[in-house]
Amino acid sequence: MILEIIIFPTDTVYGIGAKIEDTKSLDKIYQIKQRDKKKPISILFNNLSQMKDIVILNDRVQKLADFFWPGPLTLIVPTKIDFYNKTKERKIGIRIPNYPLTLEILKKKGPLRATSVNLSGQKPLNNYQEIVDRYKNLVDYIYPYDKNYKLSQKASTVLDTTMPIWKILRKGSISSEMIKKIIGDF
Repeated sequence: MILEIIIFPTDTVYGIGAKIEDTKSLDKIYQIKQRDKKKPISILFNNLSQMKDIVILNDRVQKLADFFWPGPLTLIVPTKIDFYNKTKERKIGIRIPNYPLTLEILKKKGPLRATSVNLSGQKPLNNYQEIVDRYKNLVDYIYPYDKNYKLSQKASTVLDTTMPIWKILRKGSISSEMIKKIIGDF
């Protein structure tokens, strides 16, 4: 397997990612970001069928996915036993981004572990030239953004669906009111 770390634009912010089975590149992403290894890195998918062997989607989660994806909602969901046996992760954040280039990358490469481009705890970087200047020697490829599309520059809303009472862990452009309109109280 060729180890590869890429930086790419999404519908929200620039992401840094690697194939989900590429643990060496994932370790390097943790180093680059100075991120705590206890903080899992979400998985981006091109479509729902790419998720079938990795996560469990209950009816309420499926309803949110059908309504908000592709889009800026990250759902934390339980993992399937085979994925858990490989990664020791009982739950993971998942998302289908709404950006043509990102979807094309995910279609070609498969699901990617991805997180924002920044040092952990700092504001995400979205300026292409600044990203190139800082990261060109640390990653394998940096995709430019398409000037016809605008990044929201706001990270995705993160909703943990693994507890009896669901909780928004990070506020983004999808509000709790928008979520409640689809599934009721959570």
